[in-house]
Amino acid sequence: MAPIRNAVMTFNEIPTGYPIPGRTTVYDTSQTIDLDTVPLNGGILIKTLVLSIDPYLRGNMRDASVKSYLPAFLIGEPLYNYGVARVVRSENADIKVGDHITGIFNFQEYSVVSDPSRVDMRVIAKSDAPTLPWSVYVGVAGMPGETAYFGYKEYAHAKKGDTIFVSTGAGAVGSIVIQLAKMDGLKVIASAGTDEKVAFMKELGADVVFNYKTEDTLSVLKREGPLDVYWDNVGGAILDAAIESMKDHGRIIACGAISAYNDPRGQHFKPTLLYQNIWQLFARSLTINGFLVRDLMPKWQEEFYRVIPAKLASGEFKYREEITVGLEHAGEALRKIQMGENVAKSVVVVAEE
Repeated sequence: MAPIRNAVMTFNEIPTGYPIPGRTTVYDTSQTIDLDTVPLNGGILIKTLVLSIDPYLRGNMRDASVKSYLPAFLIGEPLYNYGVARVVRSENADIKVGDHITGIFNFQEYSVVSDPSRVDMRVIAKSDAPTLPWSVYVGVAGMPGETAYFGYKEYAHAKKGDTIFVSTGAGAVGSIVIQLAKMDGLKVIASAGTDEKVAFMKELGADVVFNYKTEDTLSVLKREGPLDVYWDNVGGAILDAAIESMKDHGRIIACGAISAYNDPRGQHFKPTLLYQNIWQLFARSLTINGFLVRDLMPKWQEEFYRVIPAKLASGEFKYREEITVGLEHAGEALRKIQMGENVAKSVVVVAEE
């Protein structure tokens, strides 16, 4: 076979503030690949079908000398994140041609994965949920859903009648937390930044929903709390309000801090807010648990895949997606999610089968 195009989205420039398509990220169609002859070196050749767009990717857009829990993107190299791909060729005995796999893949049409064990790869078994589209496996049936399931199961210690507050409740993580909490009989308070997202949280079964841009978070929590559990996706002033609204011995699950991700001064993960209620952590004997999804995989991943895809396929658990068609538009999808302009879980469809 003659070489074919192998387009890629590369990291071009460290942003100050929000990422800018065409500057922070650049779409390049100059590369080619020969699918029949490209060396695999014991690995696999994949065709990328879908890629996940997640808030945490902003943290990778930093100077490589700044240490964090994930490596920085390298200038001139492809972006990468969780995706779904089809195996085109394989020299790995455990992976067959035609398998559909999830893992951390380059933002590129085709890629050689020399060591699948290093990219959190998993062969998708659709027998339990044959109606789910591949895109769901980078959202509520993928890493974001795992994040919600693992963190809630490990740290919420929820009891029927407890009250939980979920920030960013319309996102892929928050929406699963809401539905898990309702399944356990909790009162759920949830916030988001648009009226459309607020309406979706109501569809999910949340008892109290509000737009944090038009209603004061602390006032809502004082009226509807106090809180046994707070699931934090944002940090900043909303975390501070939640701390003030906790019951004694309450539990805070720290999952993200998007309010600090895009500081225009480049102070990544350095909050501009001085927390006024941090002393409540000891005054009310609060517990705060931060976590990374990979640390809880050995304990909870098999259970997650037994439970969640089936609930999604049956309609018991609801989800929404915002589909962007074309790798060339991935930079704009990244910008939108950082600015909160996406209306649902953001997914880029790179190719069909």
